[in-house]
Amino acid sequence: MNYDILILGSGPAGLAAAVAARGRDKRVLVIGNRWQDSPLARAERVDNYLGLPGRTGAQLLEEFASHAAAAGADFAVGRAISILPWEGFAVTVGSQVYQGKALILAPGVVRQAKYPGEETYLGRGVSYCATCDGMLYRNRPVIVVGRAPDAPHEANYLKSIGCQVTYVSPQAPEGLDPAIPYVKAGRLAVKGEGAVTGLEADGALLPCAGVFILRQTVAPTDLLPTLETEDGYIRVDRSMAASMAGVFAAGDCTGGPLQVAKAVGEGHVAALSACEYLDGDPNT
Repeated sequence: MNYDILILGSGPAGLAAAVAARGRDKRVLVIGNRWQDSPLARAERVDNYLGLPGRTGAQLLEEFASHAAAAGADFAVGRAISILPWEGFAVTVGSQVYQGKALILAPGVVRQAKYPGEETYLGRGVSYCATCDGMLYRNRPVIVVGRAPDAPHEANYLKSIGCQVTYVSPQAPEGLDPAIPYVKAGRLAVKGEGAVTGLEADGALLPCAGVFILRQTVAPTDLLPTLETEDGYIRVDRSMAASMAGVFAAGDCTGGPLQVAKAVGEGHVAALSACEYLDGDPNT
């Protein structure tokens, strides 16, 4: 289905953006993990959100999500694994592709640091999308680095299309095909010579042709490499517009303070700016 606005992130910024955009009668899809998996959901008490003191993080998020759903926003639970700027933006979530005319980035902060060699070999053996790139490695050895709940499912998919899969993660996975070898390791480094040749796992080298690193969240700058950043955060102006036409950002991904109130306000501004962008485009 085509949407007016795609929102990446189901936290306070993304949900506030969804409510504001629906108030302007835009078709909206929120893409993200379940709100129950948000770090905010584990907060025991939030006292600085105006008018709603003493709520737990889970209570706030449940109210935010219910508000967005009641406003008419659609939801896709999952991880955005690729963004293609084409007639707006095509966003891949699992095996589904969603089309939108404008994009709001509100993924919070991706706290997992990159592994040594990961950025060097991105696109040369390192991938974040088993569905997108798996067929390139049929009959070849690949390693799945499982850091997301759906990683075992993705590893099973790679095996089903003929890849020779090894699964690496700090904890034993649930739902992994018993025929797929599992290596317990947490200290990882991607190795290569022009392209990936292996993964070093706790000091042991595992030869392979490709490494699929499956985190719960992919950083926006990995999905849109030309996106401009400042001090590690997405650079935006006062309208929350990013450096790419039709792209807006809000919340923790734009920098501090990392507060719910700031995220909600920026989400609202980003949505109104995205609506103005669409309303001023004769092709929308």
